[in-house]
Amino acid sequence: MTRLKEMYLNEITDGMIKEMYLNEITDGMTKKFGYTNVMQVPKLDKIVINMGVGEAKENAKALETAVKDMEIISGQKAIITKAKKSVANFKLREGVAIGCKVTLRGDKMYEFADRLINLALPRVRDFHGVNPNSFDGRGNYALGIKEQLIFPEIEYDKVDKVRGMDVIFVTTANTDEEARELLTLFGMPYSKN
Repeated sequence: MTRLKEMYLNEITDGMIKEMYLNEITDGMTKKFGYTNVMQVPKLDKIVINMGVGEAKENAKALETAVKDMEIISGQKAIITKAKKSVANFKLREGVAIGCKVTLRGDKMYEFADRLINLALPRVRDFHGVNPNSFDGRGNYALGIKEQLIFPEIEYDKVDKVRGMDVIFVTTANTDEEARELLTLFGMPYSKN
């Protein structure tokens, strides 16, 4: 286990970010948007992590290592995604395994969000913040990560190929402004431009 990972595990308390949401974030959101009921305050519904493995159609071993990395990062079993239709230009047939994904909810979701925001994103080379405009209009935020090596759980020596992934924060917010404020209070480092 790496020193950084040990330091983090020693500092974390069970449900730390969830308690922060219940105590501080709900109060801040209520003051800013004038909610009359606690149930109106937006919350994180789920986090979906998706990894596309295009070379899996020729190399089944690549998909196995991608699934293993995904399971180490998320702490949950990954499901294999298959092609929905055949595309001749990509030499792809319907039903062929081409990626993996994980849907996190509850305590695992909050724990992953905490690790991503406080540990993984600051480890990105030349990091100036994430794009503040990656919302979909319904209060959901999509984030692209170029390499799985930013997570401290992944051992650099055992990685066969650098792979990227998509992380989608699904919230119960009705507008992008509410979702942006929610993720800002969680500590999401948005870029200034």
